[in-house]
Amino acid sequence: QVQLVESGGGLVQVGGSLRLSCVASGSIFSIGAMGWYRQAPGKQRELVATITSGGSPNYADSVKGRFTISRDNGKNTVYLQMASLKPGDTAAYYCSADVMSHYSSSFKDYWGQGTQVTVSS
Repeated sequence: QVQLVESGGGLVQVGGSLRLSCVASGSIFSIGAMGWYRQAPGKQRELVATITSGGSPNYADSVKGRFTISRDNGKNTVYLQMASLKPGDTAAYYCSADVMSHYSSSFKDYWGQGTQVTVSS
């Protein structure tokens, strides 16, 4: 089994910064792309940023220039550094990873339980 656990969410004022972390653990053979998604109340889950196993990032237009995604393959961890936060960034943030476990020959998409980010004005 594979688990993803996020941390680092919280309450921050407009213009502030937060750093989210997500650690993958369990019977992991290999991790492909990892990413962050978010879901605000009453809205659909949306892509925030993804990063390939080689470190190439991709960002939603709404966060380009403010958020930075990175990963530490040795620690099975992905990070999201968020700066210049706006009230519109308020949402539950979810980590996702494509993982091949020791018991499978293919990659499967796993999700964390989410961490809340609230930006107050």
